[in-house]
Amino acid sequence: EKNKTYPGSKRTSQSFLKVHSRNAEFVRSKTVDLRNGSTVTEFILVGFEQSSSSTRALLFVLFLALYSLAMAMNGLIIFITWTDPRLNSPMYFFLGHLSFLDVCFITTTIPQMLIHLVMYLVFGVGVAECILLAFMAYDRYVAICHPLSYAQIMSRQVCVKLVSTAWFFGLINGILLDYMTFRGPFCRDNHIENFFCEAPIVIALSCGDPQFSLRTIFADAVVVLLSPMVLIVISYARILASILGRASSSGRGKTFSTCASHLTVVIFFYTSAMFSYMNPRSTHGPDKDKPFSLLYTIITPMCNPIIYSFRNKEMKGAMVRALGRTSLAQAESV
Repeated sequence: EKNKTYPGSKRTSQSFLKVHSRNAEFVRSKTVDLRNGSTVTEFILVGFEQSSSSTRALLFVLFLALYSLAMAMNGLIIFITWTDPRLNSPMYFFLGHLSFLDVCFITTTIPQMLIHLVMYLVFGVGVAECILLAFMAYDRYVAICHPLSYAQIMSRQVCVKLVSTAWFFGLINGILLDYMTFRGPFCRDNHIENFFCEAPIVIALSCGDPQFSLRTIFADAVVVLLSPMVLIVISYARILASILGRASSSGRGKTFSTCASHLTVVIFFYTSAMFSYMNPRSTHGPDKDKPFSLLYTIITPMCNPIIYSFRNKEMKGAMVRALGRTSLAQAESV
């Protein structure tokens, strides 16, 4: 009875062996994947490598020109707002810090070396700029809707506290995003289809379960992006109501011009950031991620000086005075 072979027993045994073999192979492959995960210590930024040589040459010249222009314009604004005593209102205080954030932001995304050395600054200055844009909307609300109390409400101490809050939460949030991005083992392809380490793209390369990190970053984006957006919408809704109640058409036009410039930056910055961090990963791809990343890391820092400052009469006068002092100092040195 022990040696008796029942019908179908051989077939069953063979099926069991095949299943067991497949399971063993799966376990070995997972073990290899996890073991390889500890060996992936760097990522290759693909950027625009797949483009033709002529396209890469054109993009190099274009991005170099944009980077140089953004650095020059923002540097000039920083110098003027921090040295000209006549530009002592909260608006110019915020403008100076916005330009400084733009310099940091574009510097941590364009030069590759700084990205590799201080990755968390990319997230930190981006979050700080989100918060600062909301504070600037509140500043415009107070200036337009409560002009008599403006100096008291937006005192120098309040402005310093608001800017410090933006920097503090930005850097703390940057450390959090950096940790959530690189916390898991990596065992997949280390080619990143972007020109800097965008958090959702890097997390998708993890060989572990990326859902916790992605959900955390999504929740963080809801707080960091939607909360300032709510403050901005409320501020400009009240500004609009105040403008419509005024009889002077010239006053309406000037106020609309001031607010429209701010809203232009807000739309560019927040919509591109929301696409990168609040959209499902299934809707993403290299052709979609790169343009939006370019929009909020390069185009917006370059447009901020044009939209905020070069259209402002007081800023134009301060620039003329600063350039005049520079020319006079050079003439005296000669």
